[in-house]
This record gives sequence, C-alpha cells and structure tokens, in this order.
Amino acid sequence: MEPTLALTQALIRRPSVTPEDGGCLTLIAERLEALGFHCERMDEGGVSNLWAVWGTEGPTLTFAGHTDVVPPGPEDAWTHPPFEGHFDGEWLWGRGAADMKGSLAAMVCAAERLCQHPRAGRLAFLLTSDEEGPAQFGTRYVADMLEARSELPQWVVVGEPSSAEKLGDVIRVGRRGSLGGHLEVRGVQGHVAYPEKARNPIHEALAPLAAVVAQRWDDGYGPFPPTTFQISNVNAGTGATNVIPGTLTAEVNFRFNPGQTPEGLQARVEACLKEANCDYTLTWTLSGPPFFTDGGPLIEATEQALVQIVGYGPERSTGGGTSDGRFLAPRGMEVVELGPVNATIHKIDERVLAADLPRLRDVYEALGERLLPRLSS
Repeated sequence: MEPTLALTQALIRRPSVTPEDGGCLTLIAERLEALGFHCERMDEGGVSNLWAVWGTEGPTLTFAGHTDVVPPGPEDAWTHPPFEGHFDGEWLWGRGAADMKGSLAAMVCAAERLCQHPRAGRLAFLLTSDEEGPAQFGTRYVADMLEARSELPQWVVVGEPSSAEKLGDVIRVGRRGSLGGHLEVRGVQGHVAYPEKARNPIHEALAPLAAVVAQRWDDGYGPFPPTTFQISNVNAGTGATNVIPGTLTAEVNFRFNPGQTPEGLQARVEACLKEANCDYTLTWTLSGPPFFTDGGPLIEATEQALVQIVGYGPERSTGGGTSDGRFLAPRGMEVVELGPVNATIHKIDERVLAADLPRLRDVYEALGERLLPRLSS
C-alpha cells in the first residue's frame, strides 16, 4: 500500500474519540524521532499533546492538527466498520479519514522527505487529542507553554479538511469567532389551570429571544461572512402537561466576524432581555476570537505549492466553524488551513479519496521546500 495511505489506515485503526488519543501520537512520534525530531509530550488534563521539532535555528514551519475524532454514531449504519480503515481501491473509509488523520499522515510523510536535507529553518509538529471537544488542554495549552518559552513558530499549516469539491480548491485563511451563552429565565411554577398564581418563563423568554433572532447583526466584514446567532438548545417543563415550569434554559451561540466584539454582542442580547423584564442570568463563554491571515509568505507558498502539484490555485475562505487556528493566529503566527475534501466529515461513512492523500503529501512537501529552502552542502 502507498505509504501515506498505509499510515492513515494505521491511525484510523487506533480509535481516538475525544479526548482519547488511542496511541496515535506514540506512532507519529516514533516516525518523527527516526528523522531526528526532538519529541516532547505536553499532556495535561487528560489530553495528549505532542510538540516535535527538527532543526536548531531559523524560522519555524509547524504542521498542526488533532488525532481525536468525533463519535462514529451507530456503527451498524456504516458501510464498513468505522475503525477498520477499509480500502476499496478508490476510497479509504473510516472515522477520521478526512478529519483529520489523512492530513496527519500526509504531513508525516512530507516530513520524511523534507528532512532528508539540511534546511534554513526548523520543521515542527503541534498535535493534540482535544480539538473536537472542550479544547482547553490541547493546542491552547501547548501554545501557552511555547509562548512562555519564546518558542512560538512563524508559520502554521493546520490540516483541517478545507477542500470543498476537489483537493486544494479552498484554503482557510481565517475563521469567525465563537461566543456561546447559557441563559436561564426564572418564573414561578404552578398549575396550568391557575396561571394567575404562576409565572411562565417560557412565555417570558419567547419575545426577547425572537427579537434577538430577528436582528441583522451585520453584512459581513471584508472577506468574512455575516455574523450569525443561533439558539441550539431550549429546555423547560417538568414532564407533566398540567404544570407551568419554574425555569427555562437555553444555549445560544454567535459566530462573529472582526467587525463585532463579544462585549457588543452580549450587550445587544441583554438589552432585549431587560426590555422584556425577564428574571434571568446569562453567562458567556468565548471559545475563540476571529482570526485572519491577510497574505504573507505562508499564504504565498501554499498557493504556489497547490498550483505546482494540483494545477490550480485555491479560493481563500474564512467560512466554516472554528479550528485550533484560533489559539495560534492571535499570538502573531501566520496560519493557513489545508486538507482533504470535507464532504463526509462527522458523517456516517466518512471517507477520503485515496489518490488525494499522496498528492496532499506532495503539496505539504512543496510548501516546505519554499519556506525552508535547502542549505547548500
């Protein structure tokens, strides 16, 4: 089997549902140590992390990603078992094939080629087992440690599955921020036949929440799409049909562009609640700010590598959800996301076109050749 496919298959066969690593980092570290990488485990809070560096001086290009995957769902619904890594000659199937064990394998195999020659700079890996989960002790934690040691890299390629229709047609150069809120509206529990003796928090929450949903936050910001607000969960009631509940809880989320601030968005939501005279508490969690890499050597090298290997340049995008780039770009690093087609990620029957993985390896290698040129012997 082609080496990049074989490594991807080996990683898929190590089940690693967040925050478990399943031995993936050990396998990768063994491959990197054989190349002369200094591998350092930075495990914390039940999360597995790896920081690996090859070279001693100069600018640092870092391949970043995660070994954890989302749960497979009902395994009997899969065409092939989710952790089997089935290869049918055209597709490699399995949880993590596209998100993002295929990228990790391509990065390692690219490093095996790049490290055959001395280079003007350092090559590094920043890998975690907690990107799909809370992400508190993964890339964020490692970046904190590296910043304290003045060891942050200049350039980071995150292997998120950025491609839409074909390999390399889209690269992510930024992402919107994510702001989550937990709302509790308090009423007075009572009998549905005596509403005058109760206060229904469902009724009290409907109007202000509808007012928030109806707002248009902006029309986008530069290359960023508009800010959006969504209510993802609402819970109330005792289970009985004749009881007015005493509380309502809701989970809400903003995906916001750089034209907004968390404080401004929070204020607009709370203004609607206060106008409705709700008895409420609302706590906010900022998962990450927006980030944007507006050109620079990394973007230029990525686009040139894609033209060289796949024959076309990519669309630059800031769409999609969040990624670990939110913990890196705000610290001054140039960040780009480049990986396989994302059509099946998080779905039943996740898979990747097998021919794309060695081509992705070649793109990563060509990118590295541009940013870390060979030293003359």
